[in-house]
Amino acid sequence: MSLGYAEKLSFRADVGKVGMPELFDSDIDLQSKVEKLAELIRESRHMVVFTGAGISTSCGIPDFRGPKGIWTLQHEGRPMPKAETPFHQARPSLTHMALVELVRAKLLKFIISQNIDGLHLRSGVPRAQLAELHGNCFMEKCPSCRKEYLRDTEVETIGLKETGRRCVLANCGGKLIDTIVDWEDALPSTELYLAEKHSKEADLVLCLGTSLQITPACNLPLKALRSGGKLVIVNLQGTPKDKKATLLIHGRVDEVMAGVMKHLQRRIPPFVRIDRMIVSCSFSWTSKHL
Repeated sequence: MSLGYAEKLSFRADVGKVGMPELFDSDIDLQSKVEKLAELIRESRHMVVFTGAGISTSCGIPDFRGPKGIWTLQHEGRPMPKAETPFHQARPSLTHMALVELVRAKLLKFIISQNIDGLHLRSGVPRAQLAELHGNCFMEKCPSCRKEYLRDTEVETIGLKETGRRCVLANCGGKLIDTIVDWEDALPSTELYLAEKHSKEADLVLCLGTSLQITPACNLPLKALRSGGKLVIVNLQGTPKDKKATLLIHGRVDEVMAGVMKHLQRRIPPFVRIDRMIVSCSFSWTSKHL
């Protein structure tokens, strides 16, 4: 995630377990598990994906709890890691784009993300099929009319504070706020409602690159188990939910998803960056033109 974001968060001494050793399945086990995951996806009726910082590390964005994660290094009294790529220059990973294809193929119904890097929306995931539980550093919203504004640059504040801009809708003009939750902030009600709804309906929840330690978000995947759904965890470190998983995969997320898409015979689309541009024209008329 963004180092600036981490520095702006309120101080919290207990951030859970950090710096745990990375675990890797053998090549044979990994191939077998990837094939099994593809089978589970093919058979599912309502798959939900739950994502964490681990899906963005290949984009040049540091995670929190990995061996060189932000909180790991802070806990050890070492300098914070350097982000290889600023958020606004980061490109969606292979995993991000694989999820886009699964959404298009109607194999993936909904994505629940703890990430604030904005890469899911940038990759092409429809807003209606995404819950960003911890916010989006490129998003502002109007508390009055609930209109969202997606920016090309990071919003300066966190903690649901006023950004200094106003809603442009007629008859509104409300003061815009950022969407990033701080430790003491409640999760956004709309995002949480949709996340809970789809988790309860899911017959398969696929957790990608998350330590499943931050509450209450980490308990959402368990809601699928109550109605007989299956839980799959793909992560390089152990999580508190491992014992509840139908399938546990210790491997790099991009490698796992590349294998899954191959078994599903689905092509991972390339990321095509789209920049917005505003063009304004003005004309100056003089008497010579009359």
